[in-house]
Amino acid sequence: MDLDKIDKRLLALLQVDTKQTTKELSLKLNLSVTAVYERIKKLERNGIIQHYVALLNRSKINKSFVVFCHIKLVQHTREYLTVFENEVIKLSEVVECFHVSGDYDYILKICLGSMEEYREFMVTKLTALHYIGSTHSSFMIGEVKNTTVFELN
Repeated sequence: MDLDKIDKRLLALLQVDTKQTTKELSLKLNLSVTAVYERIKKLERNGIIQHYVALLNRSKINKSFVVFCHIKLVQHTREYLTVFENEVIKLSEVVECFHVSGDYDYILKICLGSMEEYREFMVTKLTALHYIGSTHSSFMIGEVKNTTVFELN
C-alpha cells in the first residue's frame, strides 16, 4: 500500500498519541471526521496499523532491571531454532527476542525487578530451554533512547 502525505501525517499523530479522537485528528489534518475514520480503517485493514497498546513505565511496575542476554545454540538446525523459539516465546520476562547474525544466535531483552530475580530466572527458566550452548548477559546502566515512533518519509 502506498502511503500519501496525509496518511503519513495521520500515522505520525497516532504514533505519538492514539487516544486522540477522530475529531481532534480531523482538525489537525484539515479533513472531515469521516475521512479520518476511513483512513484509519484502511490503514488497519492493510496491516500498517497492527494493534493499539498502552506503554507502561517499567519503573512503576517493578520491571526496571533490564538485561540483554545473548544466546548461542549448540547447533543451527531448523529443529533447534524452532524448539528454542517456541520455548522462549512462553517466557513472560522476555519482552523481545531477535534472531541475529554474528557471534550469537539470539538476543533477548528481559525485564525484571532486580538482579536476584534475574538470577532466579536464569537458574529456573532460561537454562531449562533446550539447545542453549552458551549465554552472555549485559545489564542496562541507563536508557539513552527508547521510542516506538517510526519516521515516515
